[in-house]
Amino acid sequence: MGYSGPNRDEAVKFYRDVMEWTLTDLPMKDGSSVPGILVEDELIGGFSPEPADQGVWTVYITVIDVDGATDKARAAGARILSEPTDVPGVGRIAVINDPCGARIAMVTYESMQK
Repeated sequence: MGYSGPNRDEAVKFYRDVMEWTLTDLPMKDGSSVPGILVEDELIGGFSPEPADQGVWTVYITVIDVDGATDKARAAGARILSEPTDVPGVGRIAVINDPCGARIAMVTYESMQK
């Protein structure tokens, strides 16, 4: 049976099997965690397989400058769901809906910050 809903374990198995991703748990400020995607032991992104209203989920994309990317997204027609904010132990994150409605979290990890 394939992935059909918000079951985190099923989503992790699906992406490990289909994409052959190496995944790790990324701790969140609230004590929960989301799956992080590794390439050669380097964290490059993550995802939240718990669908929100209307069945969307959040993809985490690594960017060099969250604040700059948020400004560019806003200018290009994105709706800003969460302005750039610092998340201790993770980095700086902003969440947007792109002009087509996809939810994306842009992240600059602490290890990338100067």
